[in-house]
Amino acid sequence: MFSFVEENYLKAIYHLSDHGNESVSTNALAEEMKTTAASVSDMIGKLSKKRVVDYQKYRGVNVSSKGKEVALQVIRKHRLWEVFLVDKLNFHWDEVHDIAEQLEHIKSPLLISKLDEFLDFPKHDPHGDPIPDENGVFATVKKIPLTELAPDTLSQVVTVNDSGTAFLKYLDKVGISIGTKIQIDDINEFDGSLDITINKQKSLTISQTAAQNILVANS
Repeated sequence: MFSFVEENYLKAIYHLSDHGNESVSTNALAEEMKTTAASVSDMIGKLSKKRVVDYQKYRGVNVSSKGKEVALQVIRKHRLWEVFLVDKLNFHWDEVHDIAEQLEHIKSPLLISKLDEFLDFPKHDPHGDPIPDENGVFATVKKIPLTELAPDTLSQVVTVNDSGTAFLKYLDKVGISIGTKIQIDDINEFDGSLDITINKQKSLTISQTAAQNILVANS
C-alpha cells in the first residue's frame, strides 16, 4: 500500500523520466514536487526500500518495473475520472485536473473497473492523453507540435502539452479542441506566429508558444 504522497512521487518520476526511459535528478524532482532536495532524498530512500524506484548517486532516480506499474495505475485513475467529470457531470476540460488529482488516490480496483465499464472503456482523456488499461497498456499515436507541421498539410489535434486552465480557456476562446482539424496557411517571419484554418472554415492567427503546446497527427 502506498500513501498519496508516495503515489504522487512515482507519477512525477514516471513523467519526468519520459515514461521510465531516463533517470531524473533530485533537483528536477524537487522542482516538480515544489519541495526541497532534502525532502526528495528522504522520499527516495522510502521508495527504494519498497523497491519501486532505482537510485544511483550522481545519476538520479527512475521508477522500477513495480514502480512503473503503480504510476500507470494512478495515471489510469486520474484520466478516467477526468472523462467522468467532463462527460457525465458536465465540467469543462479546464476544471477537472485538480479534482482528478484527489480522486486518483482511491484504492478500490473494483470501483475503477466499474468506472471504466460505465464510461464505455475510453481510450483518451478530455485533453487527448491516452488512458492505460488495467494492465498498464495504452495506445500510442505519432504526434508532433503544430509548429513542426508542414504548411498546407491537414492535421488533427490529438492532445495538448499544457493542460493549465489559462491555456485551455484560450483554446476554447479561439475554437480549438481535441479533434479539431488544422491546416497551416502561413508562418509569419517576424515572430513565428502561425496563420491557420480550423475545420476548413475559420481562419485565425496563433502565437508560436500556443502552437508548440498543440500536438497534432496527420488527418
